[in-house]
Amino acid sequence: MPAHGLPADRVLAEVRALRTADRATHGGRLFAYVYDPAVPGLDELAAAAHAASAHVNGLDPTAFPSLLAMENALVGAAARLLGGGPGTTAPDVVGSVTSGGTESLILAVKAARDARPDVAAPRLLVPVTAHAAFAKAAHYLRLDLDTVPVSPRTLRSDPADVAAAIRPETVLVACSAPSYAHGVVDPVEAVAAVAARRGVRCHVDACFGGWTLPYLRRLGAPVPPFDFGVDGVTSISVDLHKYAYAPKGVSVLLHRDAALRAPQYFAFAGWPGYTMVNPVISSTRSGGPIAAAYATLRHLGDDGYLALAERTRAAVAGLADAVRGVDGLRLLAEPESTVVCFTGTDPTLDLFTLVDELTARGWHTQPQFRYGDLPASVHLTVTAAVAPTVPAFGPDLADAVAAARAAGPVRLPADLLALVGTLTPDALTPDLLAALATGLGLGGGAGGAGAVLPERMATVNTLLDAAPPALRERLLAGFVGLLQRPTY
Repeated sequence: MPAHGLPADRVLAEVRALRTADRATHGGRLFAYVYDPAVPGLDELAAAAHAASAHVNGLDPTAFPSLLAMENALVGAAARLLGGGPGTTAPDVVGSVTSGGTESLILAVKAARDARPDVAAPRLLVPVTAHAAFAKAAHYLRLDLDTVPVSPRTLRSDPADVAAAIRPETVLVACSAPSYAHGVVDPVEAVAAVAARRGVRCHVDACFGGWTLPYLRRLGAPVPPFDFGVDGVTSISVDLHKYAYAPKGVSVLLHRDAALRAPQYFAFAGWPGYTMVNPVISSTRSGGPIAAAYATLRHLGDDGYLALAERTRAAVAGLADAVRGVDGLRLLAEPESTVVCFTGTDPTLDLFTLVDELTARGWHTQPQFRYGDLPASVHLTVTAAVAPTVPAFGPDLADAVAAARAAGPVRLPADLLALVGTLTPDALTPDLLAALATGLGLGGGAGGAGAVLPERMATVNTLLDAAPPALRERLLAGFVGLLQRPTY
């Protein structure tokens, strides 16, 4: 904080200068984290709507009815898209607007847990491919997390395994539509039926694909049933800041009826101030993201989303063809949503080096580590903005593969591999963590703008891939902690 305030234009210039180090959020070359429809004028519209409601507080809908109206409209749009509302088999769907998919999933777990006060040690059941936010929910809310395996061939769980894993203490069974890692839709119909027979709620995590799957189905894609048209589905989450193309962060959590949603609320009157009543985790909430999402949906409309889904589907097909055309790569799953995920078949081709080579050519992809029988892979989240870039991706992919082969696999020192194989998370001292980070090129700055990141991450990713999951968690938390230091 400066001793004297700075002029507005200088402050904005500082922000713009800091942003030059970031990945480009537009242009169709970033395959993770942001969702770009490449619709002219949409950013400006969303920014204007955000500014108009940025200082509105969602804490009290009676004070700010505009925000309540926009939230109800967003929930109604999501419910209608996902098989609920008047004239459907789920006419009484209700919902809440949250800050993102993680909050939606935490609240779905909370509602299921609090609906069963008779269960002293509640449990949550998910496939191993379920989003990590379920593990976060279980950790925060003190549930035991049970997982079922998926087939290495189909990347889906077997409903029989789900049935066998349900215990008397299981309060929620979840599945994905689709899974983030591979873009595969779980067998929702069968899983929901199993859960219903056992009297257990079933949540469908459609945060990632819930806004595209209905449109892909209308375009002729063989999308399996996954929404409120499926008996036994009790709640669904869908992120508007993903394929509804709204700015961060807006998600919707839907319940089949108000009774199922009721345990989601928190209310407290045991103090001399106002009675706190919250449908979501936050109390104070800026109306900016909600207004931006409202403006985005109103501007794009149903026909706009259908056209964006068609453009995205074509981009997925083109990227998948590019992968098929390169010797040494294979699709981990045939694309059925908006994800292209591939792995390697050539031991001389290091996937993490390939990711670095693609980055050097202007493509930001997402490496994924080995898990059980599932190999390391490269994940591409595909948006409508990618469509014009597809012709350039194939040649760059082939060139990057050739460069990765020439570089050869990453070879970690034998003593470092031995250390990773024997080190327990509790033995990872601050000094050892700092030494590892320095050796890998992480840290080295005072934090903030002074933090140092290596230009290439293959060595870091190879080390993390070799580490057992519990150690990997501790390593990554430590590395991020080294980067997040105050700037003075």
